[in-house]
Amino acid sequence: MNILERLNKEKIMAMIRGVHPGVGDRTVEALVQGGIRFLEVTTNTEGVYTLVERWRKAYGRDLLIGVGTVLDAEMARQAIDAGAQFIVSPNLDEEVIAYGARNQVDVYPGVMTPTEIVRAVKAGAKAVKVFPTGSLGGAAYLKEIRAPLDHVPMIASGSVGLHNIREILEAGAFAVGIGGNLVNRHWIESGNFVAMQKLAQELVHIVTDLREVR
Repeated sequence: MNILERLNKEKIMAMIRGVHPGVGDRTVEALVQGGIRFLEVTTNTEGVYTLVERWRKAYGRDLLIGVGTVLDAEMARQAIDAGAQFIVSPNLDEEVIAYGARNQVDVYPGVMTPTEIVRAVKAGAKAVKVFPTGSLGGAAYLKEIRAPLDHVPMIASGSVGLHNIREILEAGAFAVGIGGNLVNRHWIESGNFVAMQKLAQELVHIVTDLREVR
């Protein structure tokens, strides 16, 4: 099973952004214990590449780890050198997609419009990140944009959480990216990693329910 097939099965990509390295390990442990199997670590996280290397070694069997907020080919190079198994961007940059393809690493670029989606696919993207899903209209927007483009795997990202993950997936999202609505900064600062683990379990349970229905 390749990375994209695994993502389609697991559905949830947790996003770590700006978490201090000192609490990063406990954050990842809570996510893994909660059943999360995909992790995106953004480049505006302190020590991102060192963290990716460390977590790849620690969770190689349990977690697929990528680098997010990759804005150009040089950042893509650093991410891949650190061991990123996939790359995520908030924008569409054909050079990043091409660099990933040359190194056999999937790139999921951020897109908003049908034009951007088609451009991304023509550039070689195997899936796209519809971002920011919440501001664009959530499940309703996703359902409408998929009508003519249902052959393109779409990862919904932006304002996705426990309150709407079910309807986002039912609208046809290939997977979802969840940041602060799961990797809750208040919980991290207060050391409440049990709450994060519990929420992860609830989100994974919804995915399991939907999988069984289908």
